[in-house]
Amino acid sequence: MNATLPDSFDIGAFVAATLAEDLGTIGDITSAAVIPADARFTGVMDSRDPIVVAGLALAEAFFRTLDPDVRIERLVQDGDLVAADTDLLRLEGAGRALLTAERSALNTVQHLSGIATMTRWYVDAMAGTGAILLDTRKTIPGLRVLEKYATRMGGAQNHRMGLWDAAMIKDNHVAVAGGVSEAVRRAKAAGIAHVIVEVDRIDQIEPALAAGATHLLLDNMPPPTLRSAVALVAGRVPTEASGGVNLETIRAIAETGVTYVSVGRLTQSAPAADIGLDFTTA
Repeated sequence: MNATLPDSFDIGAFVAATLAEDLGTIGDITSAAVIPADARFTGVMDSRDPIVVAGLALAEAFFRTLDPDVRIERLVQDGDLVAADTDLLRLEGAGRALLTAERSALNTVQHLSGIATMTRWYVDAMAGTGAILLDTRKTIPGLRVLEKYATRMGGAQNHRMGLWDAAMIKDNHVAVAGGVSEAVRRAKAAGIAHVIVEVDRIDQIEPALAAGATHLLLDNMPPPTLRSAVALVAGRVPTEASGGVNLETIRAIAETGVTYVSVGRLTQSAPAADIGLDFTTA
């Protein structure tokens, strides 16, 4: 598991934009009024429930941006499954700065750890089937890189990052092109190497493969139909089950022999993890 964000993700820009949203043009008026300028705090960020951790480097970046001299001890790593009441980070630094950064740091770690934790539930539910869990593009605008990082921390693989890294031919593309074969032909003629085709009927499979599909997304098929589809494909391309997948259905879906199962709710519906941060004066 690679517990690092992509080099293309600009942590500094993300932190600056998030803090600017919180601080406005005036800043943290409460801390400035109530906390002495020379006050020093120690703090502990901890889990309140069992969670899979994600986003600690971002939390650290918020604190370091406002207090470059803050002392931070990271006690666990992203991707770790930790018990309730586990300490994640220990901090010591300028009181005002730590209080000002607190909410942005917590929001980020709670959101990403919530995604990682839900992802692990799905990975565990399909364990032993041989199928691989994928995320989707159902992400909060502007947070896709972070949310897909969190699914990796939970044990999933990333599906395509956007509209640019693979073609995915869906029902609307097929309708306008006049059929599955013609839609795939046009994608291949455009020089696209990786062509994913969504099919919701068995009779669409052979035309898609004959035209050059490199990956089939089997949409909203019940397990018996999925088994028939997998048998027909016979390993010629990877198969992906999608639609109607939840914790109660994923195992039966994964047991049909599909290569992948994709789940939009990993990033669309994961609840925030219960993580706290308590300060005391140093």
